Amino acid sequence: MGHVPSARDRLLAELLQLPVEERLDIIERIWASLPDGAYNPPLSDEMKAELDRRLADLEENPGDEYTWEEVKESLRRRK
Repeated sequence: MGHVPSARDRLLAELLQLPVEERLDIIERIWASLPDGAYNPPLSDEMKAELDRRLADLEENPGDEYTWEEVKESLRRRK
């Protein structure tokens, strides 16, 4: 007898059929629903160094960053 997909597997399969913009909206809503500090993965030394580099760049180049809305709009225009 074959594998019977779980409700979660069926839901995921259905979600993956949605257009990218709708999937991104769902991702944002789920992410926003998580309490602050709900996920704190351990950082490797390489990750810490990269975060330090990015923070230094941000401090040296204020105004040189993009909001999530700007990034999404840029991606939408590429279609």
